[in-house]
Amino acid sequence: MIVLGVETSCDETSVSVVIDGKTVLSNIVLSQIDIHKAYGGVVPEIASREHVKGITYVFDQAIKQANITFEQVDLIAVTEGPGLIGSLLIGVNAAKTLSLNYQIPIIGIHHISGHIYANNIEHDMKFPLLALVVSGGHTEIILMKEHYDFQKLGETQDDAVGEAYDKVARILGLPYPGGPQVDKLAILGEDTLHFPRPMMTSPDFNFSFSGLKSHVINLHHNMIQRNEAIIIEDFCRSFQDAVTDILVKKTQDALLKYPVKQVIVAGGVAANKGLRKKMLDSIKDVPVCFPNIKYCTDNAAMIAVSGYFKYQKFHKTDNYMLNGSSRLSLHKGE
Repeated sequence: MIVLGVETSCDETSVSVVIDGKTVLSNIVLSQIDIHKAYGGVVPEIASREHVKGITYVFDQAIKQANITFEQVDLIAVTEGPGLIGSLLIGVNAAKTLSLNYQIPIIGIHHISGHIYANNIEHDMKFPLLALVVSGGHTEIILMKEHYDFQKLGETQDDAVGEAYDKVARILGLPYPGGPQVDKLAILGEDTLHFPRPMMTSPDFNFSFSGLKSHVINLHHNMIQRNEAIIIEDFCRSFQDAVTDILVKKTQDALLKYPVKQVIVAGGVAANKGLRKKMLDSIKDVPVCFPNIKYCTDNAAMIAVSGYFKYQKFHKTDNYMLNGSSRLSLHKGE
């Protein structure tokens, strides 16, 4: 089954062609990082305009690289949410236009399900499994007993982990995007500041990163006021160690209550080298899987894979009332 994936939830314009939820024939990603860097973050209006400019190009390149025609596509999978509404609408409307023109069935996909299913490209998902979702907008632990069965065990009560990384990076004067910069410098530093680990020992599986972020910002401000030497690498290492300790401990706690066959890490922060090392060093009883680095950040291959498994599970597609939604629940009953 040939699935064409479309992803425009934030600032990457991406189209991919994937066979049977496994074999990636093409995965074109047009990044806007250099454009938004001047603003220190994504500007929604600019992101939308850039999607309009690039969407036709990525469609053509994805089909060309996959060496197929649009007539050979069996299903179009497009991110319907959550994300920036202007950006989402570009991808959804482009996908619906293509669907109508070539009479290809279309299916809407939750962005986070895409991140989870990115793991299936190079690993076979083994159920039941735990998914640790870590990105700029989400931090959750999800139990999956089978394909497309998502049970949320815990989530952040305030900031997502990726958001905290970016805000700390901005305070430290690091260039956008800040998360990868903190990760890179953390390797060179030491945990000399011993930041707090909020909610790490709480009995539930929820997270909180707002207090940690504020603690880092306040300490940095106070050290400047006192003219104390600031070692950026130590700030990064101390912050990263606090964050990864929390993420690993919560995952270990969930494993004690929910025996599974596999742990997968999903989302943009899954590319973090410090998190990867600590997860692999700390969890030995079950396999821990990460997507390839190129499939951690937003891309259409993960949407195509998720679309394949959603169709296989429910055998339903969407009609042309499909629309973008900035807020969209992954979980039943919400």
